[in-house]
Amino acid sequence: VQLQASGGGLVQAGGSLGLSCVVSGRTIDRLAMGWFRQAPGKEREFVAAISWGSSSTYYSDSVKGRFTISRDNSKNTMSLQMTDLKPEDTAVYYCTADDTIALREEGYWGPGTLVTVSS
Repeated sequence: VQLQASGGGLVQAGGSLGLSCVVSGRTIDRLAMGWFRQAPGKEREFVAAISWGSSSTYYSDSVKGRFTISRDNSKNTMSLQMTDLKPEDTAVYYCTADDTIALREEGYWGPGTLVTVSS
């Protein structure tokens, strides 16, 4: 199973950016999925998660109200729409998938995509 995130780039504070994650090697319809991020010099942190049927979504307090996670099981993809971006959102963003919404380390992880927010 491979995950490939894309859509990262440079954006000004207050701007928007959309990330996508394409999964190959397995259908995602029974997988919980999510996004984590790691800023320079910091530990990886949870950003957002979505249940396999899209019935439940979860967000960290730092992105709640600004980021929206979604998925399209028919296309084996997941997205993260980010608005009102702040310099502190600068990080490498990783998509992940797991059999449980806990999104464990032993789940599936992609290589990450860099998001840089300039002030």
